[in-house]
Amino acid sequence: MAYQALYRVWRPQRFDDMIGQEVITRTLKNAITTNQISHAYLFAGPRGTGKTSAAKIFAKAINCHHQTDGEPCNECETCRAITDGTLNDVIEIDAASNNGVEEIRDIRDKVKYAPTVADYKVYIIDEVHMLSTGAFNALLKTLEEPPANVIFILATTEPHKIPATIISRTQRFDFKRIAASDSYDRMIYILKQKDVTYDDQAVKVIAKAAEGGMRDALSILDQALSFGDNEITLDNALLVTGSVTHELLATYVQQVLAGDTKAALATLQSVLEAGKDAERFTEDVIGYARDLLLYQQAPQLVEEAEMGSVSDDFKALAEKTPAQTMYAMINELNAIQQQMRFTTHPDVYLEILTIKLAEIGRQPGTPVATLAAATPNAAAASTPTPAATEGQETPAVAELQHEIDQLRSAVKHLEQAPAPTKAAAPAKPRVNKSAPAKEVNLAKIYPVLGSATREKLNQLQEAWPDLLNSLSVTQRAVMKVSQPVAAADSGVIVAFDYSFLYQRATTDNELTDALENGLDRMIGAALPVVFVPKDEWPVIRKNYLTAHKAELQNNAEGEPEEPATPAANPVVTKAEELFGKEIVDVKKD
Repeated sequence: MAYQALYRVWRPQRFDDMIGQEVITRTLKNAITTNQISHAYLFAGPRGTGKTSAAKIFAKAINCHHQTDGEPCNECETCRAITDGTLNDVIEIDAASNNGVEEIRDIRDKVKYAPTVADYKVYIIDEVHMLSTGAFNALLKTLEEPPANVIFILATTEPHKIPATIISRTQRFDFKRIAASDSYDRMIYILKQKDVTYDDQAVKVIAKAAEGGMRDALSILDQALSFGDNEITLDNALLVTGSVTHELLATYVQQVLAGDTKAALATLQSVLEAGKDAERFTEDVIGYARDLLLYQQAPQLVEEAEMGSVSDDFKALAEKTPAQTMYAMINELNAIQQQMRFTTHPDVYLEILTIKLAEIGRQPGTPVATLAAATPNAAAASTPTPAATEGQETPAVAELQHEIDQLRSAVKHLEQAPAPTKAAAPAKPRVNKSAPAKEVNLAKIYPVLGSATREKLNQLQEAWPDLLNSLSVTQRAVMKVSQPVAAADSGVIVAFDYSFLYQRATTDNELTDALENGLDRMIGAALPVVFVPKDEWPVIRKNYLTAHKAELQNNAEGEPEEPATPAANPVVTKAEELFGKEIVDVKKD
């Protein structure tokens, strides 16, 4: 026989085999033994928590003539037929693919006939929330007054999508997520039955990664077995789940809490280079921060969740970290997690997140020195020697940290500068700059604006994703938070969301060459590329139109006369030509 997945082989066949649903199984067994069987049930809960398995066990128990204490014997012909799915009186329907009115009408017509072999005809409708409104209406009357010896069991992961009129005609059972400790015990039992060598910590990693689903836990366990050649090791479990080691996670959190941006970025780089999933890493950090908070108030909850594997370094960190710091960190983590769902390059968000978390760690009230002293073993393990730091830290990380420090110094200097006493000069485009920061090159920008068209910009925007994909990983990391804002036959203007990335791009000749060569391949012209900060772009655009108003007026006067229209303003005309009529809003002074 072909290989079967673990979750199919070890599917519960008795109520006592079900994990983490003791209240539900006891209620169903008592209903069977006392013959208080309802005509309709609703099993609701997360995926992989035993809803369909409970429905099949219930169908066997009510039709088994040898059941004991509400449990099926699993030996008689009826039980074996239901287990194999060959009994015509137990019908399992997938509502996701049979969600129309006609399918439900067919059921309504067939329920009138008595069961052929079993005592009860049982309809198990899985993912019932997928039924259409018409299908629910067709099912309503049958649920309200079903024929004798017919039982409906509706299973769903989204009960809020089911009409209240349906729910009110059923007995509802809410299946809860399975605790990690219960999943762990079940997997240990299965591994011992299969006589497989396993690492205890590896099984704990899988149990926590399953997030309350027993089927998910067994699926991950199956993957780890295949990857490790029928052996479960911690490294294999981490690779399969995309998680990071507890030690590396603790090191990262300690570094950001201590405000050590450089070390935290180096740790993050090692996590990404190891191929770890960015979203999974963010969830792990949120879970770690949440455990720190919980441990301050209810240590026993964390010890139960971690199945007794709470380290001394974790305890010391929880005692010394202010709760307000953890609140701020969790808020930043949640915000970044939401943004990462809509990007194909999450590593930049993780780098920005690391810098923000380190900023929080440096704020007054965070005992940086105390944190470092509180975890001497972890600090010694995570703080590399000067030689090791030079070997691990990439030039890009060092340069990025240097630019950030310079930006902070510049902002601090501007905040402390006295207010000017003279009237300010006419506004000019400028950028927040540190010592090496570059001014916006208007000599290159204005010629492009002079001949820019909306059509050319549309053409460039269509080719922009393909252009970024043609860059190297480092170049793509810099350019992913940028977008073209103007284009002409004489050049392209690209705006950056972050000023420090704009400064970096202006000094990277290889990046400029790669963009121009890519444009040559994509649109057939190697256009010069000019960079601007996104927050300065509206000022540059406005100043250009203002400064060239007279020139635009002269050009308009030299053209053949056309019927006058209210919008015949040369500045408005040029703005519409640059950016498109649909986004230009003309307002009177």
